[in-house]
This record gives sequence, structure tokens and C-alpha cells, in this order.
Amino acid sequence: MQLPYIPADVPFTGDQKAWLAGFLAGLNTRIAMPTQSGVPAAAAVASADERGIPLQIVFGSQTGTAEWLSEQTETLARTHGFDPVRCDLDSLDITALSAARRLLVITSTYGEGDMPDNAELFWRALAAPDAPRLDGLFYGVLGLGDSIYDGFCQAGKNIDTRLAELGATRVVDRVDCDVDFEEPADAWIRQAVAALAAVDADTPMSGVATPGASEPAVIPKPESSPEPATSPDQASGARRAKPKWTRKNPYPATIVANSLLSAPESDKEVRHLVISLGDSGIAYQPGDGISISPVNDAQLVERIIERLGVSPDVMITDRRTERTLRDTLTHHVEISTPSKYLVDYIAQRSQDAELTHLTSTGDREALDAWLWGKDVLDLLDVDPALTITPEELLAELRPLQHRVYSISSSPVAHAGTVHITMATVRYRSGERQRGGVCSTYLADRRPEGTQVEVFISANKSFRLPADDTKIIMIGPGTGIAPFRSFLHERAARGARGGNWLFFGDRHRDHDHIYAEEIDGFVTDGLLDRLDLAFSRDQEHKIYVQDRMREQGADLFAWLSDGAHLYVCGDATRMAHDVDTALHDIIAEHGGMSAEAAQDHVDDLKRAKRYLRDVY
Repeated sequence: MQLPYIPADVPFTGDQKAWLAGFLAGLNTRIAMPTQSGVPAAAAVASADERGIPLQIVFGSQTGTAEWLSEQTETLARTHGFDPVRCDLDSLDITALSAARRLLVITSTYGEGDMPDNAELFWRALAAPDAPRLDGLFYGVLGLGDSIYDGFCQAGKNIDTRLAELGATRVVDRVDCDVDFEEPADAWIRQAVAALAAVDADTPMSGVATPGASEPAVIPKPESSPEPATSPDQASGARRAKPKWTRKNPYPATIVANSLLSAPESDKEVRHLVISLGDSGIAYQPGDGISISPVNDAQLVERIIERLGVSPDVMITDRRTERTLRDTLTHHVEISTPSKYLVDYIAQRSQDAELTHLTSTGDREALDAWLWGKDVLDLLDVDPALTITPEELLAELRPLQHRVYSISSSPVAHAGTVHITMATVRYRSGERQRGGVCSTYLADRRPEGTQVEVFISANKSFRLPADDTKIIMIGPGTGIAPFRSFLHERAARGARGGNWLFFGDRHRDHDHIYAEEIDGFVTDGLLDRLDLAFSRDQEHKIYVQDRMREQGADLFAWLSDGAHLYVCGDATRMAHDVDTALHDIIAEHGGMSAEAAQDHVDDLKRAKRYLRDVY
């Protein structure tokens, strides 16, 4: 959505320009969007005197959490007399901000301090030297992140700082939420909406509902997470009921299949799980993820208890809830990945020379190398003489978080179930065998017939286009998961749009997962094109980005014909290499300069035709 530009020299007051910007933006989002009666909503837009206070709500979201919080914000804002317009950051025209009056930003951080995919273009415009002044804008920023990363909530920090640099007025302090975000985020939303409702409160607009006298103008700021290290992040649902099954109330689903996909000779362990949704009423769409609540390894739990030298049944008060130490360590805190808080705490308490040096120098790369493969027990054993109480330890640990897996099934073709395609993480370090918290929990301790706690993590930024639109899917390894969902969905719906899949792994004989299904899609004519890249089957390694370059002319032709391009998988290297290949292909086969190719890719992103689900 391109918001309308209002020239700075129009003969309107600041409030009039802000109202007009909000009105036109709202109209822009409603055009061609039919109501339940089939009449375009634009035909029913209220008159000027009936509209509320304009408020722009924007989100930057990689996995859907920031978007979900923006929906909650929109709902609350309406009760305060606002007429909110909500969109992702990349859909916000930077020039419109110079005429806007009120803005709320909710953003996660991606990777090591980067903007989410749907905020990159906005940030580039905001950070540019020629960005417009924003002296009349009142705003607030909420950051979402994970303090285990260096760039903890960096996207929110950057946007907050830059808005202030351009003259905007911060009406509520930024809050940086760690993985346990619900309570601080909810408090910030209430505080931010109330603070913006108080802007220009002495001169309310005609016909605008003002907050009730019983509603406080300012709500005490919640404690934000300590600043250091980003984000695994998490509709018009603004008016929909909250989902019944959530992180705080997951559904106990039964596993009906848990099988090995990779061959026994493979150096990977990839599994296919089928989870029954039973009578939960859970619904999902292709592109969504399913969140699974893991349980920590019992052996590691017992070794930590033994190291503490206490009874496993000692009672612990955790967030006003009393439970045993064993239960707390098993179900409620992260023990496989030490928090930064625990690292700093052990460095201070133990005075271990190496660890103290690493934490004091700020060399995060060296510290990360030292921490690789270490768990909470390893940190406690840095100084075997150190005595620490259970309460002291638990105060430095992070809550045990759900793990999100891309759904690899279609709700039409696989009704009542969710499928996931999972790589089991296993490695050896410090004379002990280690593993991924959730992947080993599912692989080793959740056979068929057992239950797991689940809820859906909607990913509205990774959806199939219209049935007659071509799609290009790039998903090596377990990155094929959402594309298996896409293909089964399109087959079940009889979609006519062309389908092109790039898939790869190490060895065809060992790692070509879903080979029979994929071959069947080719035979049936659903999969128009298939390009495979098995990197270790020849002396020179070949990856999916190499296959893209080989087929560059046709790939560019598909994009020119309106195809949507999707990428899923490893963010560290694969997604970057695929992105570079895409730029090069567009430049070469489109006869463009590097700068023009960049603009072309940016246009694909704005049109939501270049989408990524990377991790």
C-alpha cells in the first residue's frame, strides 16, 4: 500500500493534514476490498465528522508475532476513539509520515540485529540522508527480540533513534521485549495508546470520541528486559476472537506418525511427523508454522540438580507459582543454551580468568566461540567450587520457549492433521552427547501415540497467491517443508498456476526427501519444472543458487510473467546466496545495471512477490 503524499505547503493545519493523511490511507486500504455483502468497503467510508483520530500502526515481522501484536493494538486503539490504519513497515510511504500526527511501530529483529524482511525498504528510506523531517509526528516503538543475540531488539532501537533524529516526538519510552514478551508488550500497548490519545487532548476534533475519564492517560512502564543481545520473533483479525490455543494454553495433540525420511547412510537425520489436531478446532493455512512446547532432557536435568547439591523435590516459587525444582528445570527454563545473564553471573562469581576476560572485553565473536556446545551444566562446572542456590540459578535463566516448525501439509489434502519436516540436531561436545532441545525431544521421546503441546504460529507474510499465478519455490533440505504444503494445496484445489521447485541437499541417494511425492507431482503435471542440486555427488559442489543461475533466462521470464518467488531454509548462508543470485539474474537477463536490478527486487518485495521464511 502506497500511502498518499500531501504536500507540506497545503493551506491546512497540522491536525487537518494528519486527518487527511489518515483518511486517504484508510480509503486506500479499503478500495476493492468487498464487504460480506459484496459492496466495496470504500463505498461505505464514513464522513469526515464521523471518523476517529487518525493513527498509523506499522509492524515489522519475520514470524508473525509483531503483526499479531499490531492487531491487538488496533483493537485497543478503536476503544480510545482512534481510526487506525495498520500495515507492515514496507507498505508505509516515508513521505506520508511528514504529514502524519501519530505513529506506533512494533517490530521484531531478524538475524544479528537486522530489520525483518518486511521492514528493510522502510528502514532504507528512513535512514537515507534525504529522509523528510518529522517534527509534527508523535510516536512510540515496541521492540521484540531474544537477548541471546548480540543485536537484541536492534531494529526497534534503530527506528526509535532515527525517528527522534528527524524531529519526531517520543510519547512513550521504547520497551525491548525478550522472548517472554506478553506482559511487557501488553502494558506498553496500553500505555502507548493512552499517551497518543492525550496528544492534542485540549483541542479534540469534531465528532471524535475521547477516552473515558476512568481510563488512565499513562500506565506505568513495565520492566523491560536488560539491554544487551535478536529475534526469533512471532487479521483483519483485529476484530476476531483470540485463538483458543496459544503459547500460554497449548493444545495436547497426539503424534500419529514419526518416521525417518533420510536414509540410514545419511549424515543427517530428517524426520516426518504427523500430528493429529483432534477436536481442537485448530485451523491453519499453507505457509503457517506450528509451535511445539519442548521438554528438557531428563538426564541433563538430573545432572544440574546433582551439581546444585539439593533435593529434586525442593519447592521453588517461579512467577508466583510453586513447583518442584525438577519440574521447573524440566518444563519451564532453558538449560541447553545458557543465557547471557548466566554467563555474566558466572563470570562475576567464579572469577574464572578466561571467562572473565571474554565478558570484559566485549568480544562477542570470541565469547560465542567459547560458548559453542556448552549448556548450563558446563557453565556451573567452570568453577567446581562455586556454590549456587537453585533460586540464584533460576533467576539467571530464560523461560523455555516453544520451537516453530514450518508446516509441510495442506489443510485441504491432510485434513485434521499437521505435518512437519524436522532435522534432528545431534553433536558431541565436552565428552558428552548433546542435541537440539525440541528435535531430540520429538525424535527420541515422542513416539506414535504420545502427546505434544502445540499451537499455530500464523505467517501471513508467506501465503500462496491466486490459483492462476505462477510460483517459484527455493527450498533446500528441510526448507522444502512449506513447499510440500503449497504443492499439495494447489493439487487439492486444482490450481492452474505454474509451479517450479528448486530443491537440494548433500547426496541424492541419502537425502532426497519426499522423492516419490515430488516425482508424482512431475508426472501428474502439477510441478512444471524441477531443478535438483546435490552438492556432494560430484567433485564440484552444486547448490540451488547455481541451478538458479543455470536457468536464469527462464527464471527471469517467469518473474516477468508475474510469478511469485519464495525462499525457505537457512538464513545464514543459503538465503543470502540465493538473494545474490536473484539480483545477478535480474541484472543479466533484464539488461539492467546493479542499481536497477536492486530497484527491481525492491519492487518485487513491495508487491509481496518475493517472500522468505528463513531461520
